[in-house]
Amino acid sequence: MSRRKRVYKKVQRVDSRYGSPAVARLITTVMKRGKKSLAERIVYTAIDKSRAGSDSVDPLEIVNKAVENVRPRLEVRSRRVGGATYQVPMEVGPARQISLATRWIVRFADARKGVPTADALAQEIKDAAAGQGNAIKKRDDTHKMAQANRAFAHFRW
Repeated sequence: MSRRKRVYKKVQRVDSRYGSPAVARLITTVMKRGKKSLAERIVYTAIDKSRAGSDSVDPLEIVNKAVENVRPRLEVRSRRVGGATYQVPMEVGPARQISLATRWIVRFADARKGVPTADALAQEIKDAAAGQGNAIKKRDDTHKMAQANRAFAHFRW
């Protein structure tokens, strides 16, 4: 019998300007200490700046492409079997894919020192949409780890 409680899906929120759940998730990931209006200002500025160089009509196109490019398909999970711990590759669910992608984009934008957060986030979104940058490297590293440990895939249950 499972020890965990049942997980209930939350209602997806949308942001006020674009009506997009992806942007709403990005805002809540950027937010620190409950300062949502500041996080909204940072994300909206980043979206405008990331769009500046491209000829796309839809402002959310570059954000959706960035999140789609960064989403991991596989990851490794630790599984204890007979006293040994194995890194077992597992497929990632769609909700976790999106949350990992947004988390990685925001984390690597925060890691850029000496640059305002909106500019760093805009650059990270632009890089991710182009298929390069730190978030893409993190996804590739995650996939390589899963590929290297596929010998332990039979421990999946």
